Amino acid sequence: MMDPTTDNAGKTAHPDAARASLEALRAEIAKAVVGQDPAVTGLVVALLCRGHVLLEGVPGVAKTLLVRALAAALELDTKRVQFTPDLMPSDVTGSLVYDTRSAEFSFQPGPVFTNLLLADEINRTPPKTQSSLLEAMEERQVTVDGTPRPLPDPFLVAATQNPVEYEGTYPLPEAQLDRFLLKLTVPLPSREDEIDVLTRHASGFDPRDLKAAGVHPVAGAADLEAARTAVARTTVSPEITAYVVDICRATRESPSLTLGVSPRGATALLSTARAWAWLTGRDYVIPDDVKALALPTLRHRVQLRPEAEMEGVTADSVINAILTHVPVPR
Repeated sequence: MMDPTTDNAGKTAHPDAARASLEALRAEIAKAVVGQDPAVTGLVVALLCRGHVLLEGVPGVAKTLLVRALAAALELDTKRVQFTPDLMPSDVTGSLVYDTRSAEFSFQPGPVFTNLLLADEINRTPPKTQSSLLEAMEERQVTVDGTPRPLPDPFLVAATQNPVEYEGTYPLPEAQLDRFLLKLTVPLPSREDEIDVLTRHASGFDPRDLKAAGVHPVAGAADLEAARTAVARTTVSPEITAYVVDICRATRESPSLTLGVSPRGATALLSTARAWAWLTGRDYVIPDDVKALALPTLRHRVQLRPEAEMEGVTADSVINAILTHVPVPR
């Protein structure tokens, strides 16, 4: 039997209890957000993998509400940054401030010093400010005036963005995109889900007051740590490892792409597949786990050739074709 995990506050969480807490987390989010189960699952997978999430969708599909509901259902510190064209890097990371009383400069932490950072509409700020998150997302630290300052653990960036063809947006640099573990598309709801949304609003649902909607904390740092320990023990066979590598190498050979998936992307796919396997109640990974996470893990790590894009080819269609042709291990 796996040992329970203890957090800094002395609380313990057994892996089975942690899995139940994360299932409850998904249920809490559903109290506020209707019909976005894949995006909710992706956020939970990112928490398990210590990764970051990019949510893309047109305005008004509850991207921000989804992250706010996640924050409300977690016993973690959360902060929000509204990315605008005039936002400066120091507005995110923090800066040195002169203290007249002590006649010294002291560091004033920015909103990045939190457990869950909501980077709202991240592609509405120029690349210089977008890049202020690069070190924080990859190394879990911020360097100001030559001094590295560690970020809290856990640390997750949940960023939202509108499609790049919308007015007033800046495309994210490739290095920034690669820092995101998952890119989740948030589609328009189905007719039934949209009726459900309007029915909730007609009954008095206020998206600005999640407590009134019944969203309460159901998981904390101890649950996450116990779950991550269990995910790390999930078995990956050599055949599954080779399958992941074959999929990623096939993207580098695709005639529709100018840029394929890097080894970092292959590592990310293996990590997310393990987390999904554990969430579904298994302690080993199967090919279907890899297929289930291939699109959100890889779609933002490839670049289409201009001629392929003009023909209507998408990153998702290329990856789906690769999944169809790469031999599946038995």
